[in-house]
Amino acid sequence: MPLTISTTDVKQFVTPAQLDAIVPEAEAALRTVNDGTGAGNDFLGWTDLPTRTDDALLDEIKEAADGLRSRCEAVVCIGIGGSYLGAKAVIEALSDTFSALEPGRIGAPKVLFAGHNIGEDYLYDLQKYLEGKQFGIIVISKSGTTTEPAIAFRILREQLEKAVGRQAAAERIIAITDAHRGALRKLATDEGYKTFVIEDNVGGRFSVLTPVGLVPVAVAGFDIHALVKGARDMQRQTADPTPDNIALTYAATRNVLYRSGKHTEILVNYNPRLHFVAEWWKQLYGESEGKNNRGIFPAAVDNSTDLHSMGQWIQEGERTIFETVISVDKVKHDVVIPTDSDNLDALNYLAGKHVDEVNKMAELGTRLAHVDGGVPNIRITIPEVDEYNLGQLLYFFEKACGISGYLLGVNPFNQPGVEAYKRNMFALLSKPGYEKETEAIRARL
Repeated sequence: MPLTISTTDVKQFVTPAQLDAIVPEAEAALRTVNDGTGAGNDFLGWTDLPTRTDDALLDEIKEAADGLRSRCEAVVCIGIGGSYLGAKAVIEALSDTFSALEPGRIGAPKVLFAGHNIGEDYLYDLQKYLEGKQFGIIVISKSGTTTEPAIAFRILREQLEKAVGRQAAAERIIAITDAHRGALRKLATDEGYKTFVIEDNVGGRFSVLTPVGLVPVAVAGFDIHALVKGARDMQRQTADPTPDNIALTYAATRNVLYRSGKHTEILVNYNPRLHFVAEWWKQLYGESEGKNNRGIFPAAVDNSTDLHSMGQWIQEGERTIFETVISVDKVKHDVVIPTDSDNLDALNYLAGKHVDEVNKMAELGTRLAHVDGGVPNIRITIPEVDEYNLGQLLYFFEKACGISGYLLGVNPFNQPGVEAYKRNMFALLSKPGYEKETEAIRARL
């Protein structure tokens, strides 16, 4: 069963003429992505990546991952932005909800994350956790000089080398980096780390289906062949401008809503496993579309939890929002609500029902209430949360993002605004080469 999309709960908020008018634009945007004729076309390597990723590479990744699994109780994945969010999203979605409470062991290590913040207490706590444990590192950076992951790698590499020696440490480090250039490439070559390549034409937020995402997912013990197969099938499904192209439908619909004044999109899930899928989605769309003083603002909620925090605002706040709901058709396990003879909680009317049935009625009831309250709803249904369907979902969002960015009139594949904080940070830290910037910024303070 494939992913499906429903826009039924959008049509009362926009006119048929608005929907009809955007279709040719969306089809043209899809052709621009497919033909590589738009802005940022040197970063379109992700579009055919699933079909270019052969089983030989997947087998090589699995072999390297098994090497770490056989040596380690914990493996730290070091990266920031797309260099960790994709892997985190997949691993969290596929893992047992409370697996983090179980100790890692040789053969089944815990995958931990670092380099996505500059938290001194975070790194201290991580180092304390790793003391006395057999651990390894996956370090992800094209350049090897991005501040956050470079700091984490320097600290954790030193800890690992002190624990097991430099040569043994090299056997527990996998570097995912540029093919030829950069500080990390040089270090990996000098030290003999196992390496995988980040292709020059694949940006970080589109890299989850490259070794950037596949290596940590394989180390966590999940089926990367099935993940890529799902993406391959979605690549084929979203290639042509047909009515069945769900990426085209999603991109067109969200842009019609944006043009009608709905400037914030809230990604909604009712399955707690999908929390980090939403975090990955926020980066994908926020970094791709937020340019030139335009772009749909990406937000997310986990329902029904957030119905008791954000639910009031969504129901009755400013009517500049729309929702995209990820609905999971089938859950993995059965939990039935029992009968209670005293019925003090007045829940016997639910006795004998599966918890997921109640969850789905909460989802349906909420969608109806929000639509009645003036919030358009797009619904994306995935059959279940497994590797194949996550592969479909990730590629679907990527393809729709490229189309949507061109519909907005921006380059979806650059991120010039991200550099502003870096320039200020380097100036404030007196980084060599930033002397003029240091002088200027200190004069402002």
